[in-house]
Parts: sequence; C-alpha cells; structure tokens
Amino acid sequence: MSLKLTILGCHSATPRVNAHPTSQFLEIKNHNFLIDCGEGTQVQLRKYGIKFSKIKHIFISHLHGDHIFGLVGLISTFRLLNRESELHIYAPKGLKEIITVQLKLSNSWTHYPLYFHELTSTKSELLFEDNKVEVHTIPLKHRIYTNGFLFKEKIGERKLNMNAIVNHKEIETCDYQNLKIGRDFKLQNGTVLENETLTFEPLKPISYAFCSDTSYFPEIIPIIKNVNCLYHETTFLNDKEELAATTKHSTAKQAASIAKQATVNQLIIGHYSGRYKNIDDFKTEAQEIFENTFLAEAGKVFEIN
Repeated sequence: MSLKLTILGCHSATPRVNAHPTSQFLEIKNHNFLIDCGEGTQVQLRKYGIKFSKIKHIFISHLHGDHIFGLVGLISTFRLLNRESELHIYAPKGLKEIITVQLKLSNSWTHYPLYFHELTSTKSELLFEDNKVEVHTIPLKHRIYTNGFLFKEKIGERKLNMNAIVNHKEIETCDYQNLKIGRDFKLQNGTVLENETLTFEPLKPISYAFCSDTSYFPEIIPIIKNVNCLYHETTFLNDKEELAATTKHSTAKQAASIAKQATVNQLIIGHYSGRYKNIDDFKTEAQEIFENTFLAEAGKVFEIN
C-alpha cells in the first residue's frame, strides 16, 4: 500500500522553459487529488500521461498567481472535453469570484457541476472525508491567507489469519467480514475466540503533508507530526535568510528543521527561486539537518509508503 505523488511543477514565481510553477497530482486509496494549479498545469498533466477525467477534487493553497493561473484554463478545457462529473475546488475565499468573472466575461460557463469550498479559518479543519481518506488544512504563514493540506489514509480492515481460521470449522466465508472489522467469534459451545487470535493488525495508514508558501512556522509541527512524507517549500538558501523572512518564504535549512522536529519519514523540497542555477544546493543544505531529503523536479514520481 502506498501513495503516488507526481510533481507537475516545483518552481517559484514566473514559468520558464524548464521551470514550472507549483502543481502536484496525488493518488491515494483510489482518489486522485490535484494540489495547486500554476500556469501550464494542464500541459504538464498531458506530458506525464495523467487523465483529466481522474480529477474530481482540486486543493488550492493560496491565491498568488503561480499557484492558480492554470486553473481557469483547466476548468475551461474540462468543458471542451464535455465533462459531466462534478468538480470540487477547495480554496481561500476569493477564488470563486476570480474564476466566475473569467467564465462570465468569456461566456464559458461549465456544463458540469462546479463547486467551490471557500476557506477562511486560521485553524486546521477537516475538508474532505469518506471511508478511506480524510484531508485537513495546515494553516501556514505567508503574505496572504494560505493553507497547506494533510492527506491521510484511514485505518483499514484487519487482515485474516487463515492459518488460525482453518483450525475452526465453524468459521465460514460469510463470517470473514465481521472478523475484518474487529469482531470476536463465538463458537456453538459458547467459547469466544478473540479477534486478535484470528486476524492481524491492519496496515499502518499513510499520510502526506503539503506545505506551500510559508515562512518558518513551527506551529505546524503538531499537525504534521510523524507523517510519512512532507513537502515543504524552500524558495531560498540560507544566504538569503533575511529575504526569506521579508517575503515570508523558507530556506532549505528551515524546511529541514521543520522535518526534523516533526520526525517525518522523508522530506521533499521545492518552490526554488530562479536566482539559483543549481537546485542540488538546496538538497545539500537541507541534508545537513535532515538526511532523508529529496528534490522536487517536474515529472518526478514519489512512491510514499
């Protein structure tokens, strides 16, 4: 069991030939989530073979252009492709107005249901939940209202211990589901077989935390504690720590410090400033504090487990 993360874009500010603004595609428990939608996202989706029809939920961290300028184009393309299924967009209040004005003035209303879930809370809140997955906000500290997102699998069913089950002829196939959900089994003579003797613990659920544009903000640590994978922006190296503070961004060292304090399994860094020619320097700097650090690069796929 694992999560699959595809990096579509991982650079800051303006798009360039080989530098694409922030966007990610996350596959988790048969769900497909698009995270942020910088300019050119739909081109990147096509480039890396991701079907548009898979996208049912889009999570937008904040309303700066390098995180949303690709969204109206994607929404319009869905219309041209005769989309019929619902599209849910979770984003700061104001995005609905931005998109609606563009669709109105271009007479490009969608023919499919389009739902905006507008965010205003500065506290972590549950955005999405079903029997497999839940998504929470991670309030961040940037120049405008910004959230990261925590994606978590729910604890699955217990696993059958068939070597133990075969010793009890009274247990039939129709009883398996009750065992999987944790129920004990009562024999005809009244003896109760405890569930733990017939099943194994379920697999540990996997989690992914996406922390978009933010200054160094240790307040997020309790929310992201022990996640399997953390993505954290690293716009600058330590040589620009003062500029990072002014613009409310983070350095590679600061992102690594957050990862270390939160005891995450692995760290992915991105949102590199175009002033740096060698992004390997970001990895080198971060690994001084947190060894298990990886660079986000367009087209790179991470299997998180």
